[in-house]
Amino acid sequence: MIRVLLADDQALVRGALASLLRMESDIEVVAEVGSGLEVLPAAQRTAPDIALVDVQMPGRDGLAVTAELRHALPDCRVLICTTFSRPGYLSRAMSAGAAGFVVKDSRPEQLINAIRRVHAGLRFVDPALAAESLASGASPLTDREADVLRAAAEGGTVADMALALGLSAGTVRNHLSSAIGKTQARTRAEAVRVAETSGWL
Repeated sequence: MIRVLLADDQALVRGALASLLRMESDIEVVAEVGSGLEVLPAAQRTAPDIALVDVQMPGRDGLAVTAELRHALPDCRVLICTTFSRPGYLSRAMSAGAAGFVVKDSRPEQLINAIRRVHAGLRFVDPALAAESLASGASPLTDREADVLRAAAEGGTVADMALALGLSAGTVRNHLSSAIGKTQARTRAEAVRVAETSGWL
């Protein structure tokens, strides 16, 4: 049996996935959670083979959860299952240690196939997303530029951002200017929007 933990903050989606997976004779759903903070405790309690994890969840996002699971429970393989088919998310998920990436509008048999492949020690990436990711390339932002854009997304002044990040206001302005240029945006709000849409944040 393939033991699966489901992590998705939308109860209807989580329930539908659980029902779908329970129809398979070789898959057992051992836990269902709705927040990123619940994933590791549930995984430690139930020892799943696969964690099927959404990207955007309250408490802790799916990419942080992936890295946490890979560190704490290396035998548990992570398969990202999300609405957001963004190349940046794919790159970040794989860097965090995910073994696969599927989007929620995939056919049910594709999800089942992905779970079986990942359980067998292989990788699985949604083919359309893989092609888009290759075409768009990696994020142009440095880690610090991404940090500054995340802080910008929360609002506040440059001084507020500098205090939150432990940087000088001048350094924050430099990183903002660079990020705006790299995203071909006109304002920091537009740069945040472009980076979020691309999955770079």
